Amino acid sequence: MGFFDFLNEEIAIDLGTANTLIIHNDKVVVDSPSIVAMDRTSNKIIAVGQEANQMQGKTHENIKTIRPLKDGVIADFNASEQMISMFIRNIPSLKKHFFTPSLRMVICIPSGITEVEMRAVRESAERVNGKEVYLIHEPMAAAIGIGIDIMQPKGNMIIDIGGGTTEIAVIALSGIVCDKSVKIAGDVFTNDIIYYMRTQHNLYIGDRTAERVKISVGSATEELENPPDDMSVQGRDLLTGKPKEIMISYREIQKALDKSIIRIEDSVMETLAQTPPELAADIYNTGVYLAGGGSMLRGLDKRLSQKTELPIFIAEDPLRAVVRGTGTALKNIERYKSILVK
Repeated sequence: MGFFDFLNEEIAIDLGTANTLIIHNDKVVVDSPSIVAMDRTSNKIIAVGQEANQMQGKTHENIKTIRPLKDGVIADFNASEQMISMFIRNIPSLKKHFFTPSLRMVICIPSGITEVEMRAVRESAERVNGKEVYLIHEPMAAAIGIGIDIMQPKGNMIIDIGGGTTEIAVIALSGIVCDKSVKIAGDVFTNDIIYYMRTQHNLYIGDRTAERVKISVGSATEELENPPDDMSVQGRDLLTGKPKEIMISYREIQKALDKSIIRIEDSVMETLAQTPPELAADIYNTGVYLAGGGSMLRGLDKRLSQKTELPIFIAEDPLRAVVRGTGTALKNIERYKSILVK
């Protein structure tokens, strides 16, 4: 313990398209939607996270809501930097400091990320006082978070369905042997629901309503053991312009999401086709692990299991599997040095 240790803090960040999670001192201290509300006239940030999320779709012309991350990577550099900065400043134990401590950070990135996109993440972190910044690939972090020993000479397959991307990877000997990153995930599911409502019911609904429909009655198959009740959905009638309400069942949402789920299935099959035979044998014995918010879609595990003919396991608390793994990597930086990108 050095005298200046109180000037240094360690945080792990899962910078997601839909949600940003931060771990500090082994606890999740931030779990907020990755949304920023900005005043158009002064370009000042009015709100971030949950507060900004409640404004989404309800703002007047002087306020705009921005999602700084798209498909898992930074799309709006300025907004993302301010968002990260505000999230870090709101960490209760860091508020006690008179001045901003220098931070050692481990941040999650998609596996299909380019050098330029990586630099954007790193620069954002350095601007919020990140002195030591490490990056970790999402499937790796998910595997560690699920509790897999990634150092073993044994193949494991991870499917991480987030908000912007679905990451599919086969991991062995603390490296990614083959992977595929597809831009079909939670956000695309939400847009599918909006499109379905428009075309089938002439009902125009917003992102937040579609998100609620997805969580309440979303399904990947028509045969569910305990199906959810039908849900009432309110929006604007496209023919009359009046507000209207309709009832919607999980079977309809299954139809709406079908095309996107087929594309995820195809990507999983492609990744399996590229897997070396010895690792394929391991995966046959251990099965496939699902993480990320998208894995909570009803019946998705069953559907993937039928397609691949492999056992599928959903991580406990799949929303936080990635950030848990990032936190573990932060705690044991020496052990995981080989998988972190400095």
